Amino acid sequence: MQTAIVLVVAALLEVSGLALIRIGLRMGLRHWPPFLFAGALTLIIYGVVVNQGRFGFGRLMGAYIAVFFLVSQVIALAFFRDAPDYKTLAGGLLIVLGGAVIML
Repeated sequence: MQTAIVLVVAALLEVSGLALIRIGLRMGLRHWPPFLFAGALTLIIYGVVVNQGRFGFGRLMGAYIAVFFLVSQVIALAFFRDAPDYKTLAGGLLIVLGGAVIML
């Protein structure tokens, strides 16, 4: 359970960091620095958090990819109004199933 919590927090940090950078790049030259720096700091914190999982590195990253997919779809929809199409959902189902096999 602790590893699952670590993976969800790490995914939230990574996706948030990437979203901050994306927002900063879209704002233009005068307004981007705070968003880029906040995004970079968030990604550094993500790197520390994701490595707190109790699995070996390969297994940890395999399980993390499934969690990352789910969190990224929620953030994409909530902040960018980017709904997944059927191809993304079909591929995502395979990713999540693979992550479940790795976690068990």
